[in-house]
Amino acid sequence: MKILLTGAFGNVGTSTLEELVKRKHIIRCFDVPTRKNKRTARKFKKYKNKLEIVWGDLRNPLQVIDAVEGIDVVIHLAAIIPPLANERPELAEPVNVGGTRNIINAIKKMPRKAKLIFSSSVATYGDVRHKGCDYVIQVTDEFNPSPHDEYARMKVRCEKMIQESGLNWTIFRFAAIPPMDQGIDPLMYEVPLDTPIEMCHTKDTGLAMANASENTEIWGKIMHIAGGESCRVPYSEYVGRMLEAMGIGSLPEEAFSDEPFHCGYMDTTESQRILHYQRYSYEDYLQETKQRYSFAKIFIKIFRPAIRHQLLRMSPHYRAYLKTVKQYMKPAKQTKKAKAKSVKTKPIETIPSKTGK
Repeated sequence: MKILLTGAFGNVGTSTLEELVKRKHIIRCFDVPTRKNKRTARKFKKYKNKLEIVWGDLRNPLQVIDAVEGIDVVIHLAAIIPPLANERPELAEPVNVGGTRNIINAIKKMPRKAKLIFSSSVATYGDVRHKGCDYVIQVTDEFNPSPHDEYARMKVRCEKMIQESGLNWTIFRFAAIPPMDQGIDPLMYEVPLDTPIEMCHTKDTGLAMANASENTEIWGKIMHIAGGESCRVPYSEYVGRMLEAMGIGSLPEEAFSDEPFHCGYMDTTESQRILHYQRYSYEDYLQETKQRYSFAKIFIKIFRPAIRHQLLRMSPHYRAYLKTVKQYMKPAKQTKKAKAKSVKTKPIETIPSKTGK
């Protein structure tokens, strides 16, 4: 089987590729030629007999047509993700929506049309905190993107395009998938601490995508990809224990937003039955984090105050909190100064002594 993997050298793309190269498939990798992607691609040099790398741009219809030529299954993972997707939607939309449209159109032109696996997101459901801390999101739940979540809106549009395309498709809505090779993600400050979160290990997600490419039961279905009950935890615990595992220590609650976000527990009954991919727990992820940062323990211990200071500076919510505190304290300081000035202007004989003499 010939598989096209878009976003091949990103977080989930790399994990998917690691699974696919173990199998008897020909894989065509399509991604943008960044320095980071090229560095990741070099790790797969030994698989050159079954791997083809195509550097390109999803916004270019001709490049996409060339990429899908002769392909049996397209695993479409490429996207500009938050926070950049929300900060620069004019940059993200031509890639996320336009690129998906180009893939659909390219497949339609094929003599023997490829099947399409599309990665969507839990972000499409928006904030579910009002439904209760134990609520489990179902695939039948309505879309309700958070007010400023342009990324989620793009995914909703893509899902609609795919379902109306007439192609053979499946849509996977991903849970939070933390990358294993990245430090602090600025997006972590945007999640309210009382948000229920279900993560999925990137290796489990890669296994799910590889298994899906070989499965005949998935087509025409929408399913969740998440880690299962062992990966469910309140965000306050998730982020606190993660920072502790790094040796940094938890941050004050003022560093985190209380505005609507997304994430939640997800029903994965069907996807797990079909794809058999859930292996790693949240505790496993924490252990891996500890091991990953073990080499830097001494460095982090020495510079811990400076690191924490820098992390708090990264949080727009903590900066806003400090600004509010300073504004609140300012009038009190002015009153104190005015009082001191008033005391200084009084003749010394009018100020009674402590003895009353």
